[in-house]
Amino acid sequence: MSQTAEATGTAVEENQKDSGVNVQSIEFSEVAETASTGAAAGIDILLDLDVPITVIIGRTEISVQKLLQLKPGSVVKLDKSVDAPVDLYLKDTKFATGNIVVVEDRFAVKIKEILGSANKAEVKKQ
Repeated sequence: MSQTAEATGTAVEENQKDSGVNVQSIEFSEVAETASTGAAAGIDILLDLDVPITVIIGRTEISVQKLLQLKPGSVVKLDKSVDAPVDLYLKDTKFATGNIVVVEDRFAVKIKEILGSANKAEVKKQ
């Protein structure tokens, strides 16, 4: 440590003693560098993570007044037709399109296209 740092540290310690604060010096030990396990081993930890995917079947805008008037049985008209592809998002990034299907009495999405870097400009415009 330089003399300036030592002097500053001593002054701080004295000021803190005067204010009733207990200050202790610490020393950090060296950490041995471990061998890298490689990129493939590093990504393995991510393969078992569950990530939320959002499927957007359509959008609409309504006034707050109409929103407050909604009740069971109300119909909200969306901007897409029934047979239009749906958009799949990971966080705020569109990564695929697909079609709504029914599997064992549940809605599902059949992937139609996985978007790559060629589609990024188109995706950001939406």
